[in-house]
Amino acid sequence: MFARKFLQKSSGGQKPPPTAPPPRGCLIAEDLNPHIVTHCGIPSTASLLAFDPIQCLLAVGTLDGRIKVIGGDNIEAVFASPNQLPFKNLQFIENQGFLVSISSENEIQVWDLDLRQTASSLRWESNITAFSILHGTGYMYVGDEYGMVSVLKYNADEGKLMQLPYYVPTDALAEAAGLSSPIDYPVVGLLSQPCSRGTRLLIAFSNGLLFLWDASEDRVVLVRGNKDLPVEGKTVGDSLEASRDELSDLELDGKEISSLCWASTDGSVLAVGYVDGDILFWDFSDGQKGKPSNHVVKLQLSSAEKRLPVIVMHWCLDVSRKSSGGKLFIYGGDIIGSEEVLTMLGLDWSSGIGGLKCVGRADLTLSGSFADMVLSPIASSRQSGTFLFLLTNPGQLQAYDDTSLASLMSQKENKISVSPLPYPMVVPTMDPHMTVAMFAALNVNDKTSLALSEIVLAAKARTPRTPSGESAQWPLTGGVPSHLDDYKLERLYMAGYQDGSMRIWDATYPCLSLIYVLEPKANVIDITGVDASVTAFCFCSETSCLAVGNECGMVRLFKLVSHKSVGTLEVVTNTDKKAHHLHQEDGPQWLAAYSFLSSPVCTLQFVQSTRRLAVGFKCGRVAMLDIGAPSVMFVTNSLSDTGSPIKSLYVKSSSPPTGSESDPTDHNSINSEAPKDLILCAMTKDGETILLDGNIGKILATCLRPLKNPTAICMHIIEDCYENSETPSEKPAENPSGKEKHEHKSHIINASESHSPDGEHNAVTETKLVDQRFANSLFLMCSEDALRLYSLKSLSQGSLESIMEINLPRPCCWMGILKKDNKECAVLLLYRTGHIEIRSFPDLEVVGESSLLSLLRWNFKPNMEKTVCSDDFGHVVVVNGCEVAILSFLAHANGYRIPESLPLLHDKVLAAAADATFSHFPAHKKNHDGAPRFLGGIIKGFRSSTEQKVDQVQDFSHLGNIFSNPPYLKPSATSAEDEKIIELDIDDIEIDEPVNILPSAEKDKKEKKDKRTDKEKLFDGASSDAQPKTRTVDEIKAKYRKAGETSAIASLAKDKLLERGEKLERISQRTAELQDGAENFASMAHELAKQMEKRKWWNI
Repeated sequence: MFARKFLQKSSGGQKPPPTAPPPRGCLIAEDLNPHIVTHCGIPSTASLLAFDPIQCLLAVGTLDGRIKVIGGDNIEAVFASPNQLPFKNLQFIENQGFLVSISSENEIQVWDLDLRQTASSLRWESNITAFSILHGTGYMYVGDEYGMVSVLKYNADEGKLMQLPYYVPTDALAEAAGLSSPIDYPVVGLLSQPCSRGTRLLIAFSNGLLFLWDASEDRVVLVRGNKDLPVEGKTVGDSLEASRDELSDLELDGKEISSLCWASTDGSVLAVGYVDGDILFWDFSDGQKGKPSNHVVKLQLSSAEKRLPVIVMHWCLDVSRKSSGGKLFIYGGDIIGSEEVLTMLGLDWSSGIGGLKCVGRADLTLSGSFADMVLSPIASSRQSGTFLFLLTNPGQLQAYDDTSLASLMSQKENKISVSPLPYPMVVPTMDPHMTVAMFAALNVNDKTSLALSEIVLAAKARTPRTPSGESAQWPLTGGVPSHLDDYKLERLYMAGYQDGSMRIWDATYPCLSLIYVLEPKANVIDITGVDASVTAFCFCSETSCLAVGNECGMVRLFKLVSHKSVGTLEVVTNTDKKAHHLHQEDGPQWLAAYSFLSSPVCTLQFVQSTRRLAVGFKCGRVAMLDIGAPSVMFVTNSLSDTGSPIKSLYVKSSSPPTGSESDPTDHNSINSEAPKDLILCAMTKDGETILLDGNIGKILATCLRPLKNPTAICMHIIEDCYENSETPSEKPAENPSGKEKHEHKSHIINASESHSPDGEHNAVTETKLVDQRFANSLFLMCSEDALRLYSLKSLSQGSLESIMEINLPRPCCWMGILKKDNKECAVLLLYRTGHIEIRSFPDLEVVGESSLLSLLRWNFKPNMEKTVCSDDFGHVVVVNGCEVAILSFLAHANGYRIPESLPLLHDKVLAAAADATFSHFPAHKKNHDGAPRFLGGIIKGFRSSTEQKVDQVQDFSHLGNIFSNPPYLKPSATSAEDEKIIELDIDDIEIDEPVNILPSAEKDKKEKKDKRTDKEKLFDGASSDAQPKTRTVDEIKAKYRKAGETSAIASLAKDKLLERGEKLERISQRTAELQDGAENFASMAHELAKQMEKRKWWNI
């Protein structure tokens, strides 16, 4: 169809008018919408961790503006900020379904986990140096480089992040510390003190000053770290034998804080790490109980003079020591140049903070450079206790449980290694190393798809979708998997690995689920070369057959859908064939292994509806296998003079078998015999194209277009592309110089040149047969520098001129095909620069562009193209390091049924249950590890512990009144009884009226009259049993008669009415003036407060 347009363009024909409808099968820019369908794995640029203990979700921030959210049951999601900037803070608004991030340019973003997008953002004017979220609320503390501490709040109902009027005045902090000028050092730490109902905030400055601020009273409760204050305490080493020295000579001047954390459940002990490697434990109990105690205890991990800064610290309670001890996890503080480790210390202060001692130490050796860690209690049906999540570069996430940490701590002398729980990759790419991949779309009505659907549903019903089969499971359980009623297996994702194994996933929904793992070795049977690296494989969806080729030249044949039986494994070599009896369970069965060449397998191609399998090798040879016998039908010599590898294979038959669908492995199948007119098309890496007889291996035709850099990538045959089977009359190539072009090589191979040992055929007859076979087909060849389109009939005749040739702007490494209504509509090109191009048929013009960098924040890496694969519906799977992503390029194709098929990241049922439990129980019980006990009955079958402690539920409803006003300007608390609402009548308001002085007699009379109650005044002259009566004219006149004439009475009423209107107008004007004055006064006062706060003391 569109071949005619190609010929018109190449021959200078007229193009259709612009108003003409586009040709059938072409693609336009409006049809494209590149986006991410799913993302698996930890980004290599991961740098931050955040954890929600109630929802059991883990978030990973990156250096390129992405956030990865991880739950249980393979639930993963990736968010991308518009700006590719690193994150420096990342925290959950716990149990609310929101995540807050701060970029390096101080943009605060709130992410909605339900909508998977930003809900609100706020650009902070100054550099944010400290950030903290009050647990369970939307209140946030922000500290900046100028020492200011502000309060923000995210309103979920309005979806807005706003700054509240409250702030911490720096002059009050300076006054409490005895300083003469306000503090202008950067804030390096903000921690809400436990058990303070959110009103007390620990503020740490870079110069070492520590303040405990009470927002409800607007005052400083405690000051620590001041060099002018006396220091009491001791120095403690990291072992029992270490000496304890008095701290009389402790120098606090110039001691910069690098990290801090609470080291007690009640906020009485604060652990502070410094840049010089020291760790100080400050006593903050005076702010709660008022009892005197030592202020500080110093701890050193090393006695060396030069030590690493204490970068990160986390603390957890030790059950055996109740509330007087715990475990402190430290990164840093050791001697410079030492091995990179994470240090775990066991601390005890049962005799008070002054008697603090280190009772144990253990070092965790890191597998990479340290990035971040979080420490949190988890209580689930899989695991229970405190877990340490450790992130190292590049993108390695591990978890340690209580048992492994306790065993490590118990070994004081014998150094033992504890194996952490590695993050269970849904699709492993590095361990083992992935070498090749394939994306297969299935027909949901085929027997194979229906049978595999039943297997997948049965497997999901038996066990949870956990990628790791180990007994120790990954502790995360967050999120809610999607459940669609009309499930049918639609897509398979397959990957081959360096250890010879194969893995197959269900890719119907965005959450991939593992179906099969095909191990390279069979029980009892030992086959040489079977565990070599997988280099190519091919899947036939009609028959569920999978052919796998490896680096040693072996081809293994599997059938995915089969029943439990004692089958036969046929091993075919170049000398003999052996049969081995093999007991195999339900599922994939290994049918045969072919090993007759030692060259790596480059490509495999099933012959549809037959028992044939074509194999291309790196040495340039092609073989045809009979997978029903099994046997090797033929093996050609090298098809290229230079021994170039076979890049692509294509098999076509003009008379496909009729009848029911055949099973290639069934010897009695109705279609067991292949058609006689089977044509095999092969393309080598140097661009040579060869046509062979698919039954005997005779070379029928070959064409070679030598390139300067022979880098052919792949070929694609476009079948039946002419309307009404019309073959265009090709115009012979013109040679302006009149001389033959010697650089082009083309010839027809006759019978005597064939590599096959069979009988000879007439070359003219064979060529005519090939011409008829491919009369309506086009041949598209993609090389590194160009796209070339040929008529397949002309290639069979030895023609060298292409119908169209497009020079590519960049080096290309991969090509995919997009189809629309089962017709080829476009090609998808991936360049070595990471750019992606979509070129539409019929003229191969660019209709869309994108890149791996813009979609995934990836840079192209060498050999990345080996694992790129796609289907015909615009879905492309790409792999980069530990990451796997599925991209979709067509706007109207929603094969994944998004958003219905997406899992929920925020469990609203769990959140509601947790909120209801906290609201209805004034004192809930907690497990020994700090996890609320109610979670044991709510969260996914959690089990509670027998060791508990009681802690009061903190109510934060009072914070709204505190933070809604600036400090020292809180409204006075007045009772409702003292507040009286006075209602005024318009006639009661006197404006600029003369003062009338009444005589004393009339005044007394009036006062007596006014002493009546309001009720008496209201019902003046009436009684409860009064009945309406008819009044006479004289009675009415006597009551309402006024002095003067009737006209005078009317004039008086008119004057009163005008006077009332004037009063109303003056009241309105006065009200407006008072309102403007109040607004101006409030604005001036607020501006004056800000100016005075920033001024230095000598300017006042």
